[in-house]
Amino acid sequence: MFGKRTWWLTGVAALGLLAVGCGGGATAGEGGDAGGGESGDEILLGLVASQNGDLKPWGDDSVRGAQLAVDQANAAGGIDGKMIKLVIQDSNSDATQGKSAAEKLASDGVVTLLGEVASSITEVMADVAVEKGLPLIAIGATKTTITTKGDNIFRVCYTDDLQGPVMAKFAYDDLGLRNVAIITDNKQAYSKYLSETFRGHFEKLGGKIVGEEFYESGAVNFAGQVTKLAQASPEGVFLSGYFNEVGPLAKAIRGAGMTDAKLLGGDGWDSREILQSGGDAIVGGYFCNHYNSQEDRPEVKDFLAKFNDAFGSEPGTTMGALAYDAAALAIDAMKRVVAEGKEINRENMTAAIGSTVDFKGVSGSITLEGMGGNPPKRALIVELTREGQVPAKSYEAAEVLGS
Repeated sequence: MFGKRTWWLTGVAALGLLAVGCGGGATAGEGGDAGGGESGDEILLGLVASQNGDLKPWGDDSVRGAQLAVDQANAAGGIDGKMIKLVIQDSNSDATQGKSAAEKLASDGVVTLLGEVASSITEVMADVAVEKGLPLIAIGATKTTITTKGDNIFRVCYTDDLQGPVMAKFAYDDLGLRNVAIITDNKQAYSKYLSETFRGHFEKLGGKIVGEEFYESGAVNFAGQVTKLAQASPEGVFLSGYFNEVGPLAKAIRGAGMTDAKLLGGDGWDSREILQSGGDAIVGGYFCNHYNSQEDRPEVKDFLAKFNDAFGSEPGTTMGALAYDAAALAIDAMKRVVAEGKEINRENMTAAIGSTVDFKGVSGSITLEGMGGNPPKRALIVELTREGQVPAKSYEAAEVLGS
Protein backbone atom coordinates (compact mmCIF):
# COMPACT_ATOMS: atom_id res chain seq x y z
CA MET A 1 0.00 0.00 0.00
CA PHE A 2 2.85 2.39 0.74
CA GLY A 3 4.74 2.42 -2.54
CA LYS A 4 7.20 5.08 -3.59
CA ARG A 5 5.00 6.18 -6.47
CA THR A 6 3.29 9.52 -6.31
CA TRP A 7 -0.44 9.51 -5.65
CA TRP A 8 -1.63 12.87 -6.88
CA LEU A 9 -4.41 12.96 -9.43
CA THR A 10 -3.39 12.93 -13.05
CA GLY A 11 -4.90 13.34 -16.47
CA VAL A 12 -8.51 12.42 -17.05
CA ALA A 13 -8.96 11.23 -13.46
CA ALA A 14 -8.21 14.69 -12.12
CA LEU A 15 -10.66 16.26 -14.56
CA GLY A 16 -13.27 13.78 -13.41
CA LEU A 17 -12.88 14.85 -9.80
CA LEU A 18 -12.92 18.51 -10.70
CA ALA A 19 -16.20 17.95 -12.42
CA VAL A 20 -17.84 16.87 -9.19
CA GLY A 21 -16.21 19.58 -7.15
CA CYS A 22 -13.27 19.97 -4.81
CA GLY A 23 -12.64 21.92 -1.65
CA GLY A 24 -15.99 23.49 -0.83
CA GLY A 25 -18.01 20.81 -2.59
CA ALA A 26 -19.97 20.41 -5.78
CA THR A 27 -23.24 22.04 -6.68
CA ALA A 28 -26.05 19.53 -6.95
CA GLY A 29 -29.13 19.67 -9.06
CA GLU A 30 -32.62 20.41 -7.82
CA GLY A 31 -33.98 17.90 -5.37
CA GLY A 32 -34.89 19.54 -2.11
CA ASP A 33 -34.95 18.11 1.37
CA ALA A 34 -38.23 16.25 1.40
CA GLY A 35 -36.89 12.81 0.66
CA GLY A 36 -34.29 13.05 -2.03
CA GLY A 37 -34.50 11.20 -5.28
CA GLU A 38 -33.70 11.28 -8.93
CA SER A 39 -33.07 14.76 -10.32
CA GLY A 40 -33.68 14.97 -14.06
CA ASP A 41 -31.27 12.49 -15.61
CA GLU A 42 -29.12 12.24 -12.47
CA ILE A 43 -29.20 10.38 -9.17
CA LEU A 44 -27.41 12.30 -6.44
CA LEU A 45 -25.07 10.43 -4.08
CA GLY A 46 -23.53 12.52 -1.30
CA LEU A 47 -20.06 12.26 0.24
CA VAL A 48 -18.59 14.08 3.23
CA ALA A 49 -14.79 13.83 3.29
CA SER A 50 -11.87 15.58 4.97
CA GLN A 51 -10.51 17.30 1.89
CA ASN A 52 -8.60 19.69 4.15
CA GLY A 53 -7.25 19.60 7.69
CA ASP A 54 -5.33 16.98 9.64
CA LEU A 55 -7.26 14.02 8.19
CA LYS A 56 -6.78 15.03 4.56
CA PRO A 57 -4.97 11.77 3.58
CA TRP A 58 -8.14 9.86 4.46
CA GLY A 59 -10.36 12.42 2.77
CA ASP A 60 -8.39 12.37 -0.46
CA ASP A 61 -8.63 8.60 -0.69
CA SER A 62 -12.32 8.65 0.25
CA VAL A 63 -13.04 10.97 -2.68
CA ARG A 64 -11.05 8.86 -5.12
CA GLY A 65 -12.47 5.56 -3.97
CA ALA A 66 -16.08 6.73 -4.11
CA GLN A 67 -15.56 8.46 -7.47
CA LEU A 68 -14.06 5.29 -8.94
CA ALA A 69 -17.16 3.28 -8.00
CA VAL A 70 -19.46 5.94 -9.47
CA ASP A 71 -17.45 6.22 -12.68
CA GLN A 72 -17.55 2.45 -13.16
CA ALA A 73 -21.32 2.38 -12.68
CA ASN A 74 -21.87 5.25 -15.11
CA ALA A 75 -19.59 3.68 -17.72
CA ALA A 76 -21.79 0.58 -17.52
CA GLY A 77 -24.92 2.64 -18.25
CA GLY A 78 -25.77 4.05 -14.85
CA ILE A 79 -28.99 3.08 -13.08
CA ASP A 80 -31.85 2.39 -15.48
CA GLY A 81 -30.31 4.88 -17.89
CA LYS A 82 -29.74 7.60 -15.31
CA MET A 83 -26.24 8.75 -14.40
CA ILE A 84 -25.06 8.91 -10.78
CA LYS A 85 -23.56 12.20 -9.65
CA LEU A 86 -21.21 12.19 -6.66
CA VAL A 87 -21.79 15.42 -4.73
CA ILE A 88 -18.96 16.21 -2.32
CA GLN A 89 -18.76 18.44 0.73
CA ASP A 90 -15.61 19.05 2.80
CA SER A 91 -15.69 18.41 6.56
CA ASN A 92 -12.28 20.09 6.91
CA SER A 93 -11.45 17.36 9.48
CA ASP A 94 -13.89 19.00 11.90
CA ALA A 95 -17.12 17.71 13.45
CA THR A 96 -18.97 21.04 13.31
CA GLN A 97 -18.13 21.51 9.63
CA GLY A 98 -18.93 17.85 9.00
CA LYS A 99 -22.44 18.40 10.34
CA SER A 100 -22.89 21.46 8.13
CA ALA A 101 -21.63 19.46 5.14
CA ALA A 102 -24.19 16.73 5.82
CA GLU A 103 -26.97 19.30 6.15
CA LYS A 104 -25.97 20.86 2.82
CA LEU A 105 -26.03 17.51 1.04
CA ALA A 106 -29.39 16.66 2.58
CA SER A 107 -30.84 19.92 1.27
CA ASP A 108 -29.29 19.22 -2.16
CA GLY A 109 -31.43 16.11 -2.39
CA VAL A 110 -28.96 13.25 -2.21
CA VAL A 111 -30.56 9.83 -1.83
CA THR A 112 -27.76 8.40 0.31
CA LEU A 113 -24.93 9.93 2.33
CA LEU A 114 -21.42 8.46 2.50
CA GLY A 115 -18.83 9.31 5.18
CA GLU A 116 -16.99 9.97 7.27
CA VAL A 117 -13.82 8.31 8.54
CA ALA A 118 -13.45 9.97 11.95
CA SER A 119 -16.08 8.75 14.41
CA SER A 120 -16.51 12.20 15.98
CA ILE A 121 -17.48 13.64 12.57
CA THR A 122 -19.67 10.68 11.64
CA GLU A 123 -21.61 10.90 14.90
CA VAL A 124 -22.94 14.37 14.11
CA MET A 125 -23.56 13.39 10.48
CA ALA A 126 -25.70 10.54 11.80
CA ASP A 127 -27.81 13.03 13.75
CA VAL A 128 -28.52 14.89 10.51
CA ALA A 129 -29.24 11.65 8.66
CA VAL A 130 -31.75 10.54 11.28
CA GLU A 131 -33.50 13.92 11.25
CA LYS A 132 -33.76 13.93 7.44
CA GLY A 133 -34.60 10.24 6.99
CA LEU A 134 -31.43 9.93 4.91
CA PRO A 135 -29.49 6.65 4.82
CA LEU A 136 -25.86 7.05 5.91
CA ILE A 137 -23.08 4.60 5.11
CA ALA A 138 -20.02 5.29 7.26
CA ILE A 139 -16.72 4.69 5.48
CA GLY A 140 -14.24 4.17 8.31
CA ALA A 141 -15.97 5.29 11.51
CA THR A 142 -15.52 2.38 13.92
CA LYS A 143 -17.08 3.69 17.14
CA THR A 144 -19.67 1.03 17.84
CA THR A 145 -22.53 3.19 19.10
CA ILE A 146 -22.85 5.35 15.97
CA THR A 147 -25.28 2.91 14.35
CA THR A 148 -27.56 2.90 17.42
CA LYS A 149 -28.73 6.39 16.48
CA GLY A 150 -31.19 5.06 13.89
CA ASP A 151 -32.19 2.21 11.59
CA ASN A 152 -30.88 4.23 8.62
CA ILE A 153 -27.26 4.32 9.87
CA PHE A 154 -24.87 1.74 8.42
CA ARG A 155 -21.16 1.16 7.93
CA VAL A 156 -18.86 -0.91 5.70
CA CYS A 157 -16.04 -1.19 8.26
CA TYR A 158 -15.71 -3.27 11.42
CA THR A 159 -16.30 -1.67 14.83
CA ASP A 160 -14.11 -0.99 17.84
CA ASP A 161 -15.89 -3.85 19.59
CA LEU A 162 -13.85 -6.04 17.23
CA GLN A 163 -10.56 -4.23 16.64
CA GLY A 164 -9.87 -3.53 20.33
CA PRO A 165 -10.21 -7.23 21.25
CA VAL A 166 -8.29 -8.26 18.12
CA MET A 167 -5.28 -6.22 19.18
CA ALA A 168 -5.60 -7.45 22.77
CA LYS A 169 -5.65 -11.09 21.63
CA PHE A 170 -2.70 -10.55 19.31
CA ALA A 171 -0.73 -8.82 22.09
CA TYR A 172 -1.48 -11.56 24.61
CA ASP A 173 -1.38 -14.72 22.48
CA ASP A 174 1.05 -13.93 19.66
CA LEU A 175 3.42 -11.40 21.24
CA GLY A 176 3.22 -12.90 24.73
CA LEU A 177 2.69 -9.53 26.42
CA ARG A 178 1.33 -9.47 29.96
CA ASN A 179 1.91 -5.88 31.11
CA VAL A 180 0.76 -3.16 28.72
CA ALA A 181 0.27 0.60 29.01
CA ILE A 182 -2.30 2.69 27.10
CA ILE A 183 -2.07 6.20 25.66
CA THR A 184 -5.43 7.73 24.71
CA ASP A 185 -6.47 10.82 22.76
CA ASN A 186 -9.05 12.31 25.11
CA LYS A 187 -10.43 14.55 22.35
CA GLN A 188 -11.43 11.71 20.01
CA ALA A 189 -14.45 9.50 20.67
CA TYR A 190 -12.76 6.84 18.55
CA SER A 191 -9.63 6.75 20.69
CA LYS A 192 -11.43 6.68 24.03
CA TYR A 193 -13.70 3.81 23.07
CA LEU A 194 -10.95 1.83 21.36
CA SER A 195 -8.79 2.06 24.50
CA GLU A 196 -11.75 0.85 26.52
CA THR A 197 -12.36 -2.22 24.36
CA PHE A 198 -8.66 -3.10 24.25
CA ARG A 199 -8.40 -2.81 28.04
CA GLY A 200 -11.48 -4.95 28.68
CA HIS A 201 -10.36 -7.83 26.47
CA PHE A 202 -6.70 -7.74 27.50
CA GLU A 203 -7.67 -7.97 31.17
CA LYS A 204 -10.19 -10.71 30.34
CA LEU A 205 -7.37 -12.74 28.81
CA GLY A 206 -5.29 -12.33 31.98
CA GLY A 207 -3.16 -9.33 31.06
CA LYS A 208 -2.56 -6.24 33.18
CA ILE A 209 -2.85 -2.58 32.19
CA VAL A 210 0.01 -0.97 34.10
CA GLY A 211 -0.94 2.62 33.34
CA GLU A 212 -2.87 4.96 31.05
CA GLU A 213 -1.99 8.48 30.00
CA PHE A 214 -3.97 11.02 27.98
CA TYR A 215 -3.42 13.81 25.46
CA GLU A 216 -5.59 15.78 23.03
CA SER A 217 -5.34 15.91 19.25
CA GLY A 218 -2.90 18.57 18.14
CA ALA A 219 -0.51 18.05 21.04
CA VAL A 220 3.20 18.05 20.19
CA ASN A 221 4.87 17.48 23.57
CA PHE A 222 4.37 14.09 25.22
CA ALA A 223 7.26 14.14 27.69
CA GLY A 224 5.06 14.09 30.78
CA GLN A 225 2.94 11.17 29.64
CA VAL A 226 5.77 8.92 28.49
CA THR A 227 7.92 9.65 31.56
CA LYS A 228 5.12 8.39 33.83
CA LEU A 229 4.55 5.28 31.75
CA ALA A 230 8.25 4.46 31.59
CA GLN A 231 8.24 4.06 35.36
CA ALA A 232 5.85 1.10 34.98
CA SER A 233 8.21 -0.68 32.52
CA PRO A 234 5.46 -1.86 30.14
CA GLU A 235 6.18 -4.66 27.68
CA GLY A 236 3.94 -2.93 25.19
CA VAL A 237 2.08 0.34 24.65
CA PHE A 238 -1.33 0.56 23.00
CA LEU A 239 -1.70 3.89 21.16
CA SER A 240 -5.38 4.28 20.24
CA GLY A 241 -5.16 7.67 18.53
CA TYR A 242 -4.72 8.88 14.98
CA PHE A 243 -1.56 8.81 12.87
CA ASN A 244 -0.99 12.55 13.38
CA GLU A 245 0.19 12.10 16.96
CA VAL A 246 1.17 8.41 17.00
CA GLY A 247 4.40 8.97 15.05
CA PRO A 248 5.72 11.67 17.42
CA LEU A 249 4.48 9.62 20.38
CA ALA A 250 6.52 6.65 19.21
CA LYS A 251 9.65 8.81 19.16
CA ALA A 252 8.86 10.09 22.65
CA ILE A 253 8.33 6.55 23.94
CA ARG A 254 11.70 5.42 22.62
CA GLY A 255 13.34 8.55 23.95
CA ALA A 256 11.96 7.82 27.42
CA GLY A 257 13.83 4.52 27.50
CA MET A 258 11.05 2.15 26.43
CA THR A 259 13.18 0.88 23.56
CA ASP A 260 11.89 -2.70 23.58
CA ALA A 261 8.21 -2.06 24.23
CA LYS A 262 5.97 -3.30 21.42
CA LEU A 263 3.83 -0.52 19.94
CA LEU A 264 0.25 -1.40 19.07
CA GLY A 265 -2.74 0.48 17.68
CA GLY A 266 -5.94 0.58 15.67
CA ASP A 267 -6.84 1.59 12.14
CA GLY A 268 -6.30 5.24 13.04
CA TRP A 269 -2.61 4.60 12.34
CA ASP A 270 -3.36 4.03 8.67
CA SER A 271 -1.47 6.69 6.71
CA ARG A 272 1.94 6.78 5.05
CA GLU A 273 2.55 9.91 7.14
CA ILE A 274 3.04 7.78 10.26
CA LEU A 275 6.32 6.45 8.83
CA GLN A 276 7.46 9.96 8.03
CA SER A 277 6.72 11.32 11.51
CA GLY A 278 7.58 8.19 13.50
CA GLY A 279 10.68 7.09 11.62
CA ASP A 280 12.53 4.10 13.03
CA ALA A 281 10.65 4.47 16.33
CA ILE A 282 7.38 3.28 14.77
CA VAL A 283 8.91 0.55 12.59
CA GLY A 284 7.99 -2.85 14.03
CA GLY A 285 4.69 -1.56 15.39
CA TYR A 286 1.45 -3.45 14.74
CA PHE A 287 -2.03 -2.12 14.08
CA CYS A 288 -5.44 -3.36 13.02
CA ASN A 289 -6.61 -2.63 9.48
CA HIS A 290 -9.39 -3.49 7.05
CA TYR A 291 -7.47 -4.84 4.07
CA ASN A 292 -3.98 -4.81 2.59
CA SER A 293 -2.80 -4.33 -0.98
CA GLN A 294 -0.71 -7.51 -0.77
CA GLU A 295 -3.74 -9.74 -0.23
CA ASP A 296 -4.38 -12.33 -2.93
CA ARG A 297 -8.16 -11.87 -3.10
CA PRO A 298 -9.52 -11.08 -6.61
CA GLU A 299 -11.54 -8.13 -5.27
CA VAL A 300 -8.33 -6.52 -4.00
CA LYS A 301 -6.39 -7.11 -7.23
CA ASP A 302 -9.21 -5.78 -9.41
CA PHE A 303 -9.71 -2.68 -7.26
CA LEU A 304 -6.01 -1.80 -7.18
CA ALA A 305 -5.65 -2.22 -10.93
CA LYS A 306 -8.62 0.06 -11.63
CA PHE A 307 -7.56 2.60 -9.01
CA ASN A 308 -4.06 2.71 -10.45
CA ASP A 309 -5.42 3.13 -13.97
CA ALA A 310 -7.61 6.03 -12.86
CA PHE A 311 -5.24 7.89 -10.55
CA GLY A 312 -1.73 6.76 -11.40
CA SER A 313 -0.98 4.97 -8.12
CA GLU A 314 -2.47 2.79 -5.44
CA PRO A 315 -4.42 4.52 -2.64
CA GLY A 316 -2.25 5.87 0.16
CA THR A 317 -4.63 4.61 2.87
CA THR A 318 -7.23 1.93 3.40
CA MET A 319 -9.97 4.54 3.10
CA GLY A 320 -9.73 4.37 -0.68
CA ALA A 321 -10.99 0.79 -0.54
CA LEU A 322 -13.59 1.44 2.16
CA ALA A 323 -15.00 4.46 0.31
CA TYR A 324 -15.14 2.40 -2.86
CA ASP A 325 -17.04 -0.28 -0.94
CA ALA A 326 -19.45 2.27 0.55
CA ALA A 327 -20.24 3.81 -2.83
CA ALA A 328 -20.44 0.45 -4.61
CA LEU A 329 -22.81 -0.90 -1.95
CA ALA A 330 -25.04 2.17 -2.34
CA ILE A 331 -25.04 1.67 -6.11
CA ASP A 332 -25.90 -2.00 -5.68
CA ALA A 333 -28.83 -0.94 -3.48
CA MET A 334 -29.99 1.46 -6.23
CA LYS A 335 -30.02 -1.42 -8.72
CA ARG A 336 -32.08 -3.55 -6.36
CA VAL A 337 -34.59 -0.74 -5.79
CA VAL A 338 -35.07 -0.37 -9.56
CA ALA A 339 -35.31 -4.15 -10.02
CA GLU A 340 -38.25 -4.12 -7.61
CA GLY A 341 -39.98 -1.45 -9.67
CA LYS A 342 -39.60 1.20 -6.98
CA GLU A 343 -38.45 4.81 -6.98
CA ILE A 344 -34.92 5.58 -5.87
CA ASN A 345 -35.57 7.71 -2.80
CA ARG A 346 -34.31 7.82 0.77
CA GLU A 347 -36.89 5.47 2.20
CA ASN A 348 -36.40 2.80 -0.42
CA MET A 349 -32.63 3.17 -0.31
CA THR A 350 -32.64 2.69 3.46
CA ALA A 351 -34.58 -0.55 3.06
CA ALA A 352 -32.35 -1.81 0.26
CA ILE A 353 -29.09 -1.01 2.05
CA GLY A 354 -30.38 -2.65 5.21
CA SER A 355 -31.22 -5.84 3.31
CA THR A 356 -27.70 -6.25 1.90
CA VAL A 357 -26.37 -9.81 2.17
CA ASP A 358 -22.86 -11.00 1.24
CA PHE A 359 -21.86 -7.98 -0.84
CA LYS A 360 -18.37 -8.72 -2.17
CA GLY A 361 -16.37 -5.66 -1.15
CA VAL A 362 -12.68 -4.93 -1.44
CA SER A 363 -12.50 -5.02 2.36
CA GLY A 364 -14.34 -8.34 2.51
CA SER A 365 -17.90 -9.66 2.48
CA ILE A 366 -20.47 -7.17 3.79
CA THR A 367 -23.80 -8.28 5.25
CA LEU A 368 -26.09 -5.69 6.85
CA GLU A 369 -29.41 -7.54 7.05
CA GLY A 370 -30.25 -8.16 10.69
CA MET A 371 -26.94 -6.70 11.88
CA GLY A 372 -28.04 -3.32 13.24
CA GLY A 373 -25.93 -1.53 10.65
CA ASN A 374 -22.69 -3.28 11.66
CA PRO A 375 -21.38 -5.90 9.20
CA PRO A 376 -19.47 -8.79 10.77
CA LYS A 377 -16.03 -8.33 9.27
CA ARG A 378 -12.63 -9.94 9.29
CA ALA A 379 -9.85 -7.86 10.91
CA LEU A 380 -6.32 -7.79 9.56
CA ILE A 381 -3.21 -7.06 11.64
CA VAL A 382 -0.35 -5.42 9.76
CA GLU A 383 3.21 -4.69 10.77
CA LEU A 384 4.87 -1.42 9.88
CA THR A 385 8.17 -1.83 8.05
CA ARG A 386 10.34 0.85 6.46
CA GLU A 387 8.66 0.05 3.15
CA GLY A 388 5.10 0.13 4.49
CA GLN A 389 2.53 -2.36 5.77
CA VAL A 390 3.05 -6.11 5.78
CA PRO A 391 0.16 -8.47 6.69
CA ALA A 392 0.90 -10.29 9.94
CA LYS A 393 -2.32 -12.09 10.86
CA SER A 394 -6.07 -11.99 10.30
CA TYR A 395 -8.96 -12.81 12.59
CA GLU A 396 -12.61 -13.55 11.98
CA ALA A 397 -14.94 -11.92 14.48
CA ALA A 398 -16.13 -15.26 15.89
CA GLU A 399 -12.65 -16.46 16.86
CA VAL A 400 -11.90 -13.27 18.79
CA LEU A 401 -15.18 -12.33 20.42
CA GLY A 402 -15.82 -15.93 21.36
CA SER A 403 -12.53 -16.19 23.27
